[in-house]
Amino acid sequence: MSEDAGVMLVLYDDPSDQRSLSLDETSSTEESPDETRLSLETINDVIPYIGQRFSTHDAAYEYYSEFAKQCGFSIRRHRTEGKDGVGKGLTRRYFVCHRAGNTPIKTSHERKPQRNRKSSRCGCQAYMRISKTTELGAPEWRVTGFANHHNHELLEANQVRFLPAYRTISESDKSRILMFAKTGISVQQMMRLMELEKCVQPGYLPFTEKDVRNLLQTFRKLDPEDESIDLLRMCRNIKEKDPNFKFEYTLDSDHRLENIAWSYASSVQSYEIFGDAVVFDTTHRLTAFDMPLGIWVGINNYGMPCFFGCVLLREESLRSFSWALKAFLSFMYGKAPQTILTDQNMFLKEAIGMEMPTTKHALCIWMIVAKFPSWFNAVLGERYNEWKSEFYRIYNLESIEDFELGWRDLVNSFGLHSNRHIVNLYGLRSLWALPFLRSHFFAGMTTIGQSKSINAFIQRFLSAQTRLAHFVEQVAVAVDFKDQAGEQQTMQQNLQNISLKTGAPMESHAASIFTPYAFSKLQEQLVLAAHYASFEMEDGFLVRHHTKAEGGRKVYWVPREGIISCSCHHFEFSGILCRHALRVLSTGNCFQIPERYLPVRWRRISIPSAKLLQSAPNDHAERIQLLQNIVSTLVTESAKSRERLDIATEHVSILLSRIREQPVSVQSTREISSMHRNI
Repeated sequence: MSEDAGVMLVLYDDPSDQRSLSLDETSSTEESPDETRLSLETINDVIPYIGQRFSTHDAAYEYYSEFAKQCGFSIRRHRTEGKDGVGKGLTRRYFVCHRAGNTPIKTSHERKPQRNRKSSRCGCQAYMRISKTTELGAPEWRVTGFANHHNHELLEANQVRFLPAYRTISESDKSRILMFAKTGISVQQMMRLMELEKCVQPGYLPFTEKDVRNLLQTFRKLDPEDESIDLLRMCRNIKEKDPNFKFEYTLDSDHRLENIAWSYASSVQSYEIFGDAVVFDTTHRLTAFDMPLGIWVGINNYGMPCFFGCVLLREESLRSFSWALKAFLSFMYGKAPQTILTDQNMFLKEAIGMEMPTTKHALCIWMIVAKFPSWFNAVLGERYNEWKSEFYRIYNLESIEDFELGWRDLVNSFGLHSNRHIVNLYGLRSLWALPFLRSHFFAGMTTIGQSKSINAFIQRFLSAQTRLAHFVEQVAVAVDFKDQAGEQQTMQQNLQNISLKTGAPMESHAASIFTPYAFSKLQEQLVLAAHYASFEMEDGFLVRHHTKAEGGRKVYWVPREGIISCSCHHFEFSGILCRHALRVLSTGNCFQIPERYLPVRWRRISIPSAKLLQSAPNDHAERIQLLQNIVSTLVTESAKSRERLDIATEHVSILLSRIREQPVSVQSTREISSMHRNI
C-alpha cells in the first residue's frame, strides 16, 4: 500500500486535538487505493475548513449536512466528549458519514424474529470534528478535524435525496396526509395527489411511501385489541344471518387476533366458474391500522372483475401468506387456480410454491409498472417516457429470443447496466414477461386495460377504513354494488346488436355462444385471419402474413378429433383461438369452431339458477339476489330474437299485474326494512 493512499487528509489547528479517530472498535483506518474515493463534486465556498467557527454545535451540524448532501452522502452524530472525559460539560463532537463504522453482530433470540436487513455501514472514515472554545469570551465551536475520504461510491444528486436524512415530511404535509387517510384513499393515491398539488414529477417528493406509512402508524388512536374483538363479533353475526358466509382467523400466543380471511357465498359460486385465473393483490394496507390487506379477484365471462375473497394479516411473512392461501383454498373446497398473479414478494412466491404447487405463479405487470416512476423517473429524466414505451414493446413480444435481444438493446441504449431495479427485473423475467407466460391461461388479466378495471374495483374496498370492525360489511356492500352494476352492464352488452364483420359461418356460430366481450376478442382474430396464408406441411400447417416470405407459425390440426393447436399459444393464454388456427380451420372447410375451443368460462351463462336454489335461501336479501339473477337470465335469453322478446314482454306484464294485486302488510314492511338495515 502506497504511503499517499493510506494518509487521511486531516489538518489540526490545536495540537491537543491531534488524536486518532476510531469510529468503532472494529473499524480500520487502512484502506487500499481502489477503496478510497475523494469527493470531487464539491463547491469551494461550502467545504469545511480547520478553524471555521459556529455559534452552536447544531449550526455546525447543519452546515456539514448541507455539504454532505452536495457531495452525495449524509451524516450522523457519532460521539461527544467532555473535558478530560469527566462531566464538566460538552467540549467536543464528531459528525461522521452515514456509512461510518461497522454493524455489530446481533445476538439471536429464538422467540424474537430477526429483520436481517443488510447494513449500509462499511467503515468509512470521512468525518468532521468540532471543539468548544471560549477564547473570545462567548463560547463558540471550531472545526478542529476534517476528512472527506470515502471508501464507497458517492450518490448522484438525483439519488442522494432518497437517503433517510434528507427525507422529511413538513407539518403542512402531515396535516394533508392525515386528511387523506380519513377519506380512505391508498398511500399510492396520496403520493400521486401531492405530486400534482406540488407540481413535481412522480418520485420527486421529499419523502417516500414508506415514510407516509410510518407516519400514519403514529396517527392510530383506536385500540387494536378492542377493534379485533369487534371484528370477530361482526363476522360471527354475519355468519348467523348467512350460513354460507365463510371466515377463518388465527390468534397469537396472547389470544389476540393475528390474521383473518373471509369470502361470501356469491364469491364461492363465481370462483367455481371463473377461478381458473386469479389476482392476489397484496399491495394495499388498511391505512388506519397499518395492516397488510390481500384481495383475491378474477375476471368473469363479460370481462368484468369478480370478487373472490379478502384477508387481513398482521405482517407479511412466509407463515402469514401460507396461512392466507390455505384459508382461501378451504373457502373454495380445495380447488386451486390454474394461474395466480401477485406483486413481487419473495415470501408470497415461496408460500404459493408450498400451498399451490400445481398453480402457475406470475407477477402482475401493472403492479410492476406502478413502481416505475419512483424507480426510473429521476434516473432517466426526459428519456423516461421513451424508455417506458420501449419496455412495453419488449414486454409484448412473442418469442423469448426476441425478448432477450430487445432487453439487451434496451439496457445498452439507456445505460442501465448497473441499475439494481433493471438487474432485478431481468432476473425475474420468466415471472412477468409475456414471451415466458403465453402457454398459461390468464384470462386477459395481463393487459394494462384490464388492470385499470381491477384497480378501480379494488379501490372501492379501500374507502372502508373508519373502523376495522366495519370493514367486512363495507366490503360486502362494495361487492354487492359491483354485482348489481355488473348485472346492468351484462344486460347492456346482451342488448347491443352484434355486428358481423366477415360473414363467415364460424363468426355467426361464435356470436351465438360467446358473450359479447369474448366474441369481440375472437372477432379480432377472425378479421386478421383473412390476411394470412396457410401452407400444408408434412407435420401440420405453416401460417404467415401474406406480405411475409419467411417465418410464420406452426399449426397442428386433427380434424377427426377436433383438435387444433398453434405455436403462438394464443388459445392457451387467452381461451380464444388465434388467427393462425382460424385460418387453417377456414381453409379446411370448417364452418363451426370445435366445441372444445368454446370454453364455458367465455359463454353466455350466468351462475346457474339451480346452484342458487341449492343454497335454500331463507334470508330476504338472498331471495332478492336469486330473483335478480333469474331476471338477468330472462333478459339475456329474450334479447336473442324479436319473437322471444314479444313473449317475455307479454308474460312479464301479466306477472307484474298479479304481483301488484298482492297486499303488503305493515308488519311485513317493517320486517323487510329491519332486514335491510342489518344487511
